[in-house]
Formats: sequence, C-alpha cells, structure tokens
Amino acid sequence: MFIGEDDKVQDKLLLLKLKDGSTEAFDALYEKYWKEIYTAAFKRLQDPAQAKDITQDIFLQLWLKREENNIDNLPAYLFTATKNKVFNWMEKERRFTPVPELLLQLKTSRDQTDAELLRKEFMKAYEALIDTLTQSQQQIFRMRYQQDLSTSEIAELLDISRKTVQNQLGKAVAQLRASLLLVSLVILMNTI
Repeated sequence: MFIGEDDKVQDKLLLLKLKDGSTEAFDALYEKYWKEIYTAAFKRLQDPAQAKDITQDIFLQLWLKREENNIDNLPAYLFTATKNKVFNWMEKERRFTPVPELLLQLKTSRDQTDAELLRKEFMKAYEALIDTLTQSQQQIFRMRYQQDLSTSEIAELLDISRKTVQNQLGKAVAQLRASLLLVSLVILMNTI
C-alpha cells in the first residue's frame, strides 16, 4: 500500500491524540485501516472469523499499548503485526490438535460403549500428561485451552507479561505435543 505524505502526517497526529487516550483518534484509525488489515489476514487464513479476531486483536493492542508505542509508519506497523499474528496462529494450529476435535472423532466411533471407555482413558492420560507440567505451565495451559482465554487475558489475570505467558505456553505445548499425539493415535487405532 502506498501512503502519501498527507496520510503520514494525519496518522502521526492521530497517534499523538491516541497516546493521550482519544477514542475519536482510535475510531479514525480503525475506520481507516480495519478493512485492509482484515483483508490481509483473510488472504492468508481463508477464515473470516479468525481474520476478524486477528483484526480486532491488532486494534485492541494498538489501544492498550498506545502510551508506549512509538510508531513511525502506521501501515507498516499494522501489516507487520497482522503478519506476525497470522503466522503465530498458523503455528499454533499446526502444533496442537485441540482435544475437543479428538473427542469428536471418538464420539463418531461405531461402538459407543467402547468409545466412551476410550474417551475416559484418553481424558485420564491427558490429565496425567498435564500434571507433568510445572504448576505455572499447568495453570496457563488450562486457562488457554480449557477456559479458552487469550494470552493477553491470562497475562492480565495472573499479573505477568504476555511474553511470559507465551513462553510458558510454548514450553507446555512442546512438552505435551508428542505425548498427546501418541495417546490419541493409540486410542483412535483402538476404535477402528
């Protein structure tokens, strides 16, 4: 996207007002850029709901970090943030198969009695694996994947940085990934 000098000056003025807490400046920036950010996210994801979530998260972070951000080129900042969020989301989806999806596969098994028994065994193994994590990793993992809280929400609730939440979550997922995959494969093989 080409941005002219007038746009740069206008963005800088709006960012200064935003820094002072101006909701009008935020609304103006949102109206100016939301569609382009949404389109950039949608192009990569082909998922309208996730593209919308990412767009909203980008603007939420712009608002929440308004006092500490020193943005020189707003379009570049927004598109870089979008690209990073999309890649982070894609990486998370690639690494982690949600437990509800695995349970749904179990529920479609031909023999519901066996499926229920296998579901219980899977849940017992899943909980035992989570118990192998450190206390903080367990707490963060459960808040993210069982309570469906964002990393920002978890950071706020635990009064720690979002980066700490992301690091702990990454370590937890890495530790559980191979074990959960093995457990789910064993259970799914038993349902055939």
